[in-house]
Amino acid sequence: MFTVDQLEDILTEAQQAARAATAQHIIAHGEGPMCGFAWINIYEFQGKKITGNTKLGRLLKQLGVRQDYTRTFSQWCNWYMGQSIDVKESGARAYAEVLQEHGFTAYAGSRLD
Repeated sequence: MFTVDQLEDILTEAQQAARAATAQHIIAHGEGPMCGFAWINIYEFQGKKITGNTKLGRLLKQLGVRQDYTRTFSQWCNWYMGQSIDVKESGARAYAEVLQEHGFTAYAGSRLD
């Protein structure tokens, strides 16, 4: 299991990957005309469901990751302040990939505005 510092390092690494992917997407494709939202849902760690009352769940809450209405931990796109859904999705996928590398079951989600 993680300490709060270790988990914070993982989330920082994911945030940096999201920022890098966002910048690369903008350089390669520009900002698309469609607006929307993107986020990352975090379901499990090493095959075990993360709930709000587990140690990991409490650590995630402590670090600002909130549970959505389905009680799934969810991190909204906060690394890009524009509106392009394409850009946000590229960052969300990069964020989720970092979490997956560390043993989490996490996926990017999005919707048009």
